[in-house]
This record gives sequence, C-alpha cells and structure tokens, in this order.
Amino acid sequence: MSFKTEYMKDLMTRVEKNHPAEPEFHQAVKEVLLCMESVAERNPKYVEAGIFERIVEPERAIMFRVSWVDDAGKVQVNRGYRVQFNSAIGPYKGGLRLHPSVNLGVIKFLGFEQIFKNSLTGLPMGGGKGGSDFDPKGKSDGEIMRFCQSFMTELAKHIGADTDVPAGDIGVGAREIGYLFGQYKRLRNEFTGVLTGKGLSYGGSLVRTQATGYGLCYFTQEMLATKNDSFQDKTVVISGSGNVAIYAAEKATQLGGKVVALSDSNGYIYDPNGIDLAAVKEIKEVKRLRIKEYIENHPHAEYHEGCKGIWNIKCDIALPCATQNELDGESAQTLVANGVIAVAEGANMPSTPDAVDTFQAAGVLFAPGKASNAGGVATSGLEMSQNSMRYSWTSEEVDAKLKDIMKHIHTTCKQAATEYGEPNNYVLGANIGGFLKVAEAMYAQGVAY
Repeated sequence: MSFKTEYMKDLMTRVEKNHPAEPEFHQAVKEVLLCMESVAERNPKYVEAGIFERIVEPERAIMFRVSWVDDAGKVQVNRGYRVQFNSAIGPYKGGLRLHPSVNLGVIKFLGFEQIFKNSLTGLPMGGGKGGSDFDPKGKSDGEIMRFCQSFMTELAKHIGADTDVPAGDIGVGAREIGYLFGQYKRLRNEFTGVLTGKGLSYGGSLVRTQATGYGLCYFTQEMLATKNDSFQDKTVVISGSGNVAIYAAEKATQLGGKVVALSDSNGYIYDPNGIDLAAVKEIKEVKRLRIKEYIENHPHAEYHEGCKGIWNIKCDIALPCATQNELDGESAQTLVANGVIAVAEGANMPSTPDAVDTFQAAGVLFAPGKASNAGGVATSGLEMSQNSMRYSWTSEEVDAKLKDIMKHIHTTCKQAATEYGEPNNYVLGANIGGFLKVAEAMYAQGVAY
C-alpha cells in the first residue's frame, strides 16, 4: 500500500531519515500512518498540534552497558535498552525482551506498537519497551541472576510504579522477573508494583501467565462470531512454544479446536492427533528443552527443521505467536489456498505487510497483534491495580475481566473500522481505535507535552 496524502508521505520520509537502519520500526510506523490519512482529514486539529509528528518520536530512549560475570569468572558485556515512548494516558508500560536480535530499532518498534495496544485495553497505561541482546539460552541460573541484577542496577534509575512498569517478553519469564524485582527492591528499599508478571507469593496476579494466549483466543472467538462461527471442530496451527503459544493452544482446545502444530526457533512439530499440551509444558516450562523432544514419546508425530514450513499445514485458524515477520506473503498464500478462515497475531507484528495484504484481499478474518495479543498487557494492568490496592482477585475474577477487555477491544476495532468505511478491516480499526484516545490526551495536555 502507498500513501494517498503528501502529509503522511512526508512524515514517513522524515521518520526513515531520523531513524536510519531500523526496518522494524519503519514497518510499524508505516502501518499506523497508512491508517491515519482519513483521521488527519477529519481532525485537522491533530495536524495543527503536531500530534502525528510527536507520536512517532519516543519521549525518551535509554541505552546502557550491562556488565556481568559468567560462571567461569569472565566479564561479559551486553547492551540494555528502555524506550519510554508515550505517557499521554498513563505510566509507560511494556515488556523486557532478552534475545540476541534485540537492538534499539527493535525496541522502538515494540514500544511504538505498545502505545496503541495499551490504549485499546481501556486501561491507563502508556507505551514503552525494553530489553537486551543478552541470550538466556544455555545460561545457568546464577549467570541469569547476575545479568538481571546488573541490568536492573541501571534500569532502576528510570522506572517506578507511577513512572514506568516493565513486564516480561521473549526470554523474560517468572525466573527473570523475580531476579529483577529482588534487585529493584534492594536498591530502592521499597515494595511497589514496579514490575508485572511477578510470582504469586510477592504480588503477582493469577492468570497473568495464561493471559496473552487466552486473550488471543477470546479475541479470535469474537471475530469468528461475526461470521456465526467459532473454534468448535476447527484445526488450529500455532507457531511458537512459549507462554503465548502454550496457553493459546490450551484455550483453543477448551473452545473446541484441535491444535496440531507448535514450533520453536529450530523447527516445528506436527501431531495430527492433536498436540499433547502436558508434554509440551513439561518440555518447555520444566525441562527448558527444544520442541523436537516431543517426538521421543509421540512416535506418530513429526518434527521438521526450520520454522517456515509450519504454515504449509492445512488449518482453519492460524495463530502466529513466535516473533516479528515470521509469516510472509508466500506463507500467507499457502494458508489461503489451504482454506484458512481466520488469522490472529499472538506475537508483535509476526505477519509481513505482504501477508496482511494477502489475507485481507482473500477475505480472511485478520487480527493485528496490537488488538489480539493485548490480553497480556491488559492483565498486567490488572496486576498493577491489585498491587495498588494491596489486594488479589481470584482466577475467575481476573479471567472474567480479561474476557471483558478482549470483547471491548474487539468492539472498539469494529466500531472504528466501520466509522471509517471498512467494517471488516481490523488493522484499520485497531490503529484508529488505539490512536484516538492517545491523540485526545496529547492534545489536551498541550504542545509543550
């Protein structure tokens, strides 16, 4: 797709010039700005107040050295990042990612997406993201603890319960959050809800682990309901095998679907009888092994090296839950040819622009991650509320609130898309629906903001 107005085209050119060599960030910004042309025409005050120019620039970008000592006594050095992108509607909120692919551009892209995702939840949370190029794979608990303590020693200067509340992301689970929280508490001598995804024994929320995967399926179910359809008796393919993928598989199964494939960064498994989730949880959550271990005790299942082939499996519903740009145009064409009826993103921007265009042109129900994977940050927002109250809700209460939030997000997307003339375009609806609340807050707070 190309820009229809010179204003948005010029703004995109400036973004590319001011943020060179950051392709993921450019891709995320372009998707949003393409949806904003009609918004700018209807709301000239946003143009006059420079809202669009301001929203594509982070309020603050922090980069720092993380020095730590490995088990052999050798000093290791990584880079740490925190991009505090927009605080118009609340404190910065967004995960920390530990992965070798992390760089400033990737963190900017994730932080920018987080602005709209957080806005769609209806909760008072701004957008931010952080992380490091540290790779936790193959590291001992001691090494990960020492890294996390060093990382938090710097990060603690920039965050707080009413300033910036990080959470987990790729490479950051309960273990890492525990080490990070312990160091923050040690440095600041305070017990506050400065991180979400915490353990239940020290302020965590029930259902937080399951939230992104569950929320993904709740949103997908709402989408399917617009066509008088559901997960019942549908074949489902899910990429990834982390929290999002595992609990999306769990909820999809509860809703009547049959999940036949999961993956990790090395390859994917296909089980025509339906994935044995208990086995996957044991492999990934307890033993922390590769997904190929699954076939050791499931001889009827298949393991294939490489991840892309997972989209060749015939399915009704596809849920990409691994990483950005994992599903390209060629894979999208294969899915369409095999009869896919719905695709919902469980990761951040896992579908390339060509893939999105292919799904939309074919009339496939397509949900962008900023809408469909917002269940995780929504439940993080609920964890923040519980921390502020010094109170905990039951699993049933949190799950009911999560379900209501995902329904609200779906309604917001549908209403915005309909108002702007494309009722079935969830990409348009999510971007406009998320933008308008933030834009109004920015406008109200003045140009100096």
